[in-house]
Amino acid sequence: MTGLHNLIEKVPPVVPQPTKEGAVYTLNLLSATGTAILLSAVISGFFMKYNPVTLVRTFFKTIWLVKYSLLTIVLMLALGTLTRYSGTDTTLGLAFANTGVLYPFFGTLMGWLGVALTGSDTASNVLFGGMQKVAADQLGLSPNLMGAANSSGGVMGKMIDAQSIVVASTATRWFNHEGDILRYVFFHSIALACLVGLYVTMQAYVWPFSLMVVH
Repeated sequence: MTGLHNLIEKVPPVVPQPTKEGAVYTLNLLSATGTAILLSAVISGFFMKYNPVTLVRTFFKTIWLVKYSLLTIVLMLALGTLTRYSGTDTTLGLAFANTGVLYPFFGTLMGWLGVALTGSDTASNVLFGGMQKVAADQLGLSPNLMGAANSSGGVMGKMIDAQSIVVASTATRWFNHEGDILRYVFFHSIALACLVGLYVTMQAYVWPFSLMVVH
């Protein structure tokens, strides 16, 4: 990306040597998940005897129903990119390293929070992945463990993210009951995230759980 490529430089203690941050964006339409979903929907529509006009109308109606969810996803992905290239992720990582031995637990909850905010495990990894690596390096933990913890904890936040709740209420035609769904599943979500956090902490420090960690 012009105006950003190789203009950001990471320096110690974040990295061993000063390293320029590349800003290269590659759009792979054929391998993108959305492309496969769109093609599947179109093919299924024709098999179900829908005409092209009905398919297009249904598409835009669906877009309108989930417009706020889509906007949230786009903005959170943008925030994740901004967090990375502004160095905020490394600043957060250094700050979270101050939690010391409790970091594996709280790092897992960061993944949970990321998915709860963004609605996507991928977006959460983009948002907090750099932070997890920096904090793990500072504490002598495995970056692979904390990266996996970010993703695993994030899965537990999937049930309370706005996008999933909107999709569930829309698919079941239970409109305007998103708050009811959130209140019902919130405790289960945080409880499961805490259990994952405890398991990650044992993997970080307790034998034989630590044998499963790839360094």
